[in-house]
Amino acid sequence: MAASTKDSAAAVEAVAMVAGRGARGGKTEDKELGRLVKDMKIKSLEEIYLFSLLIKESEIIDFFLGASLKDEVLKIMLMQMQTWAGQRTMFKAIGDYDGHVGLGVKCSKEVATAIRGAIILAKLSIVPVRRGYWGNKIGKPHTVPCKVTGRCGSVLVRLIPAPRGTGIVSAPVPKKLLMMAGIDDCYTSARGCTATLGNFAKATFDAISKTCSYLTPDLWKETVFTKSGIR
Repeated sequence: MAASTKDSAAAVEAVAMVAGRGARGGKTEDKELGRLVKDMKIKSLEEIYLFSLLIKESEIIDFFLGASLKDEVLKIMLMQMQTWAGQRTMFKAIGDYDGHVGLGVKCSKEVATAIRGAIILAKLSIVPVRRGYWGNKIGKPHTVPCKVTGRCGSVLVRLIPAPRGTGIVSAPVPKKLLMMAGIDDCYTSARGCTATLGNFAKATFDAISKTCSYLTPDLWKETVFTKSGIR
């Protein structure tokens, strides 16, 4: 319990640092969303998603999901670019997260720098994942609520609901993303040049993010909106 309190205090301090005012060329910059999180006027990520607010500080994600976040490098790809100084080696890293899924891509001369940058970008791109049932609504949601399709480049990925106990029937990269999203059972179908791992992962992430963009008939109830904390 003491460790949890210490972690929460550290997260509040991190958000406070982000939300504060600092000098930059004689001017002050105010991070309004970070200040609202620090003042506990925004109590969950769902409130941020409800009003489509843009998250620009990764510390906000750490404040809400810090203890439950998991990251994994999906791909480190060696790239060589011809410059005036000769060949420059760049690395691309992709990170993903649990519960709410995010995907980040970063290029750098060093692997460690690319991974750190990809983790920060993945936190800023975190999206909520809506899960559903294949048949009767028994137990916890275990699969995608409906058929969804994501695309990136020539790659097209389709997620199809599956019965409980089926598992995730897919290639290794989409399987990692779906497991991190908390989806237990799912059929997948892929078309295009899936050997391009970056596009394959981005298409899967696009399909997962669309689970919240389509409302099934059971969610056709009228939504009562409240006033946003952002002026």
